[in-house]
Amino acid sequence: MAFFSVTSSELRNRAERLSDLNSRFKSLSEAEWNIMESLWEESPKVGSRIVADMAAKTGWSRSTTLTMLKRMTEKKLIACGDGDKVKEYFPLVERETAVRKETESFLKRVYHGSVSMLVSGFVEKKKLTPQE
Repeated sequence: MAFFSVTSSELRNRAERLSDLNSRFKSLSEAEWNIMESLWEESPKVGSRIVADMAAKTGWSRSTTLTMLKRMTEKKLIACGDGDKVKEYFPLVERETAVRKETESFLKRVYHGSVSMLVSGFVEKKKLTPQE
């Protein structure tokens, strides 16, 4: 893993960009989730490690994973830096942001935005314990 030398000004700029990206972020496709999970687990991560992760998790070929990495970089979901002769990737969207957006989307799509409908749906299907 390469060591990145970053000034406080560069770090502040990255934090501002990350905040802006998180506020404009919509949602991830299932394929994008797979790669983001790999990067949220550990980052930065070299492309060959992501390729291995995706081969094990999804059965994707090297070219499929590299295409996804390129597209996700273009969409500004992830960023790519040059490490020691290899490309290193890191997420630009925080996991918490992605989870929140996915939850909001699910709630709107399935329960018309009603939290009470969601909760009653779970309660009807599963008996609550005294602790719950």
